[in-house]
Amino acid sequence: MLINELVKLSGVSARTLRYYDEIGLLKPSAIEQNGYRRYSQADIDRLQQILFYRELDFKLEEIKALMAHPQFEVKQALKKQYILLQKKREYLENLLQTIDQTICMMEGEANMTNEQKFEVFKNKLIEENEQAYGEEIRGKYGEEQVEASYSKLKHMTEEQYEAMQQLEKQLFERLKEAMGLGDATSAIAMETAELHKRWLSFSWAKYTKEAHAGLAHMYMEDERFTSYYDERAGAGATRFLCDAIKVYANI
Repeated sequence: MLINELVKLSGVSARTLRYYDEIGLLKPSAIEQNGYRRYSQADIDRLQQILFYRELDFKLEEIKALMAHPQFEVKQALKKQYILLQKKREYLENLLQTIDQTICMMEGEANMTNEQKFEVFKNKLIEENEQAYGEEIRGKYGEEQVEASYSKLKHMTEEQYEAMQQLEKQLFERLKEAMGLGDATSAIAMETAELHKRWLSFSWAKYTKEAHAGLAHMYMEDERFTSYYDERAGAGATRFLCDAIKVYANI
């Protein structure tokens, strides 16, 4: 199948397909003497996999790493994608229900508490956290503490939810400033660690310095945490934050 035929079949632009080729995500099986790309059935099936992952908001580099893994198997990947897409559908259905309830409230047809307005967003936070880190945090902190944290997050008020979002934004701003000084023991670095503590306290049932330092260690051991902070505050942000937390916690 030539590139223009694949464009028509998939709806993916020729420019995108050429970019996928450029980064090594989807290379055509053959390139003819005239430069035309020719895609095999295996290439077409691979594009379908890529599009499934894109619908799940995976980044291109993440998709490339997943599909290049020696243990990658299409059938198993499809089963996982099916489960993830079901969860996404459930979230969208809940979101639509929340919008519908809000419209009914504005038209005077129903009442809606502030907690109900934000319930769907809080549930998504919990689901994303469980999906990404559930196994690790349950092994490290125990079932009871994890469920207590989720319960605290579920019962968060509108004001608390908004404060949590603002606090995280402030945390990244201070982290960037502290990194500019390059000293993890500075006053602004300690302020950053304090902001991180306050941010954690919105969901943690109980705060301890030991648990805070332990979390910092887990940040450095898990690239998912590392990418989260580095992408928002710059390269090296995770290590700097963890060093500041250890100083803050006197570990």
